[in-house]
Amino acid sequence: MRIGLLTDGGYPYAPGESGLWCDRLVHGLAQHEFDVYALRRSARQEEQRHPALPPQVRRVRSARLWAPAADGVRHGRRERLRFTGHFADLAAALCTGGEGFAEGLYGLADLARDHGGLPAALRSETALRTLESACRVPGAHRVLQGVTVADLLAVAERLERALRPLSLDWYEDDGLASADLCHAASGGTAALPGLLAKRFCGVPLLVTEYGAQVRAQYLAAREDGLSDPVRAMLAGFHGQLAAETYRQAAVITPGNAHTRRWQEKCGADRAKLRTVHPGMEADRFTAVGESDDAGDGHTLVWVGRIEPARDLIALLHAFAAIRKEEPAARLRIFGAPVRSDEGTTYLAHCRALAAQLFPDEAADAHAVGDNPVSFEEIGGPEAPEVGDAYAAGAVAVLSSVVEGFPVSLVEAMFCGRATVSTDVGAVVEVIGGTGLVVPPRNPRALADACLALLRDPERRARLGAAARARALELFTVEQNLTAFRGIYLELISHSPVQREAVDADGEPLPFAHPAESHVPGGWTGTGAQTPSWVAGTGLVGAGTTPERRKEAGR
Repeated sequence: MRIGLLTDGGYPYAPGESGLWCDRLVHGLAQHEFDVYALRRSARQEEQRHPALPPQVRRVRSARLWAPAADGVRHGRRERLRFTGHFADLAAALCTGGEGFAEGLYGLADLARDHGGLPAALRSETALRTLESACRVPGAHRVLQGVTVADLLAVAERLERALRPLSLDWYEDDGLASADLCHAASGGTAALPGLLAKRFCGVPLLVTEYGAQVRAQYLAAREDGLSDPVRAMLAGFHGQLAAETYRQAAVITPGNAHTRRWQEKCGADRAKLRTVHPGMEADRFTAVGESDDAGDGHTLVWVGRIEPARDLIALLHAFAAIRKEEPAARLRIFGAPVRSDEGTTYLAHCRALAAQLFPDEAADAHAVGDNPVSFEEIGGPEAPEVGDAYAAGAVAVLSSVVEGFPVSLVEAMFCGRATVSTDVGAVVEVIGGTGLVVPPRNPRALADACLALLRDPERRARLGAAARARALELFTVEQNLTAFRGIYLELISHSPVQREAVDADGEPLPFAHPAESHVPGGWTGTGAQTPSWVAGTGLVGAGTTPERRKEAGR
């Protein structure tokens, strides 16, 4: 079948977890054809050429959201009245949280399809006056009473970018109309072309989210320092868009229970939700995971991106308490190369704190001083590969205050390491009963759990072996591909696109549709492997979300 793969700011132009997952998907499901529809988010992506793609990727069509759009067509009086009515419905829904969002959105989409693009209209004085009126209607959020012209301009600019997919030419017979299924690699703006493909062409929509897009938008608005009225209107837009996306999607696949809860909060029907964990390449960690070397029994390791959300400050304070009771303990912090100003500043702050808490130590007056805390870079001499970082210690620590799906925790599990993690994001779901979990922002609890494992080699070995077995059961690329292979077949069997396929001469084209589209029934199996500790339904190909079990330090 032909899949329209919808991406936003990632595949095939940008690296990262989302792009890597898309690459594995198109390589692993080579029996299908993929047309990629990519939204670009930066000038850097505009300048980059995408890497060589496998033959099953027929083509890549892209649109840029980072730069101002051309004004496009100028609408006549009748079209302007149409625009005002539909945009008023959408704006009222943003400001009051009421109904009318879908009617406004699809009305604007119909207008763009019939009479050309909307960028100029969405930035017009009419749009600003409509937004202002929506802020004054009874039932509007109280914070909107103080909206200013600057606020309205900021909202209009962001709405124009977010709604730019309405004006694209992706919905014709040679575009998404030719797809058997639209698969959005995230929610939000990426799913918007899928909503229109369903409306215009009847193409079913599958939405995959490994992190709640609406939550990411809420956090981004706060970090950007936007005013309260702007944040309120943008939150209304993204919340309404998420609700409509979940309403129209045939299947929604959250990557973990944390994302699933956000989706349910935004109105997703539980019957549509299928938890599919992101797959990771276990082969990279086989040498460490199957080695008899359990690592230095006195060393803790931390691996990941160095940024404030990882709360290395709490980890350093916890390690100070550990050193008081275990003077031989060491902490090795392995960070990915830092590329942002925020990361550089935070790393310098952490180094300064470590130097203050742990002065260099020397055995005697003639020895060179050494520090029990080291900051190292993945790819450097001590850790050429990620697996080498985990091999350096016996216990892996995750100290984050914010997490989605904890990739570094799964890597440690593949390496067979005992772990101590903070209870954030999907940590409890991922670790199950194979590691210790403590509250975030609690250095004392973190220290106690680490001490418990440093002092008990047998327990470390048991937990490490159980963690590796669990990771191999639940978090491999193969499990992920098995799940989506089944979902694709199920969707095409239950929601086939009914279209007449013809050749260049207009004659009916035989065998244009897969046989599954003519056979009703469920095609999703239970998966090749299901771990013994998982029970229930809801997880395609691998059981369901594990129970919240924590093993306290004992």
